[in-house]
Amino acid sequence: MKRVTHSPMFPLINCPVKCIAALTLLFSPLSLAANYSVTNSDALKAQLSQVAAGDTITLKAGVYLGNFEVPQAIHLTGEKGAIIDAQGGGIALSIHSSDTKISNLQIQNWGADLYELNAGILVKDNANSVRIEGCRLTGDGFGIYSENSHKITVANNVISGNPQLFKLDRGDGVYLKGVDAPVIFDNHISNVRDGVYLETSTNSLVFNNRFHSQQYGIHYMYTKYDEAYGNEVDNVDGGYAIMSSHFVNLHQNQASNALDFGVLLNISNHSIVSNNRISLAHNPQGKPELGNEGKGIFIYGARDNEITHNLFATSDIGIYMAMGGEGNKVYGNQFVNNQIQVKYVGDSLLEWSHEGKGNYWSGYMGWDANHDGIADAPYRPNDSLDKLFWLYPEAEFLMNSPVVAVLRWVQSQFAFGPSTGIVDSFPLLNLERAL
Repeated sequence: MKRVTHSPMFPLINCPVKCIAALTLLFSPLSLAANYSVTNSDALKAQLSQVAAGDTITLKAGVYLGNFEVPQAIHLTGEKGAIIDAQGGGIALSIHSSDTKISNLQIQNWGADLYELNAGILVKDNANSVRIEGCRLTGDGFGIYSENSHKITVANNVISGNPQLFKLDRGDGVYLKGVDAPVIFDNHISNVRDGVYLETSTNSLVFNNRFHSQQYGIHYMYTKYDEAYGNEVDNVDGGYAIMSSHFVNLHQNQASNALDFGVLLNISNHSIVSNNRISLAHNPQGKPELGNEGKGIFIYGARDNEITHNLFATSDIGIYMAMGGEGNKVYGNQFVNNQIQVKYVGDSLLEWSHEGKGNYWSGYMGWDANHDGIADAPYRPNDSLDKLFWLYPEAEFLMNSPVVAVLRWVQSQFAFGPSTGIVDSFPLLNLERAL
């Protein structure tokens, strides 16, 4: 191949455009990227110390003992059977550079010290656009931990904590603080503290993940403009906790077998909770005087949110609202076979319908003269009789008795004192089979 040179008399302008493009590609860093394979811990550490940005290091099958630093923007991957074992201490992998990719590795046995940020993978501050996919992480501390970075992607990983530890002593599956635009999807996370914990983060997208046997599935704290959909949560203390956060869009998720709540809105505003399926929130030790029954959705001091087209079923309480939770739109939902449909602790009269559409309440028998699927009379799911059953739960077997039905009718004909509680002026009479 003939070498092309240029002198001052023959500037680059004389070189064809295709020639310049080819030369640019030839001498770019990506064109010089190298692929390396390693077979033991010493070789891995040595290669990591001299690797260049854009290179790929592949771990052959085997166990790599120790704690490893990834200083450059490389692709670190493994063949089947490649295991990084931190030997019970510290951080298994520390990532220092943006555009690093970690894939197809089994990472295990890192430390349990949460104050020292022991983690399977720790992404250092300002390491942006890091991608972690196809890995299996098993350990006591955090699975994946990052602060003050952007556009982290966590996809198709299996993250498992230690079920022998008390829940609050475990690390979170994915812990992100001050991270903008993270994307977390297709992960299976279990036996951790929270599956995904987001704090002071923005524009997160969390979808199609599976969470079980932990405190919360997804936990938002002081976040904004987040979206979560297609997630499934089972056997947890709480499903989706939205706390001191704003503009969260929680839709098309599922939660079952929660001890405390399926969805929590705590001092959060301008969020939408829609088309979710929440069932079997039950606390065997729950007591009304303590307010610790299982709740489909728990709204506590949260205003200006929209709760619509959700299914809240077969729980101790369908919806629990307290401590200034007024000012939310609640309509189009289905409250089905909950022991108590509504528990409202407050002194306001709240309307739970919107633009002529209320909610479906199982057990409510209303008239529909024009056959439009909407009852002709308002429904009061939080009346004085309901409050009586809260105080004396042993009388719950009477709730659907003819005597109570007559008492409710009599109560509806007369106003006793100031009107407070919940009214649904357009209760729906038809149960939608799918949401």
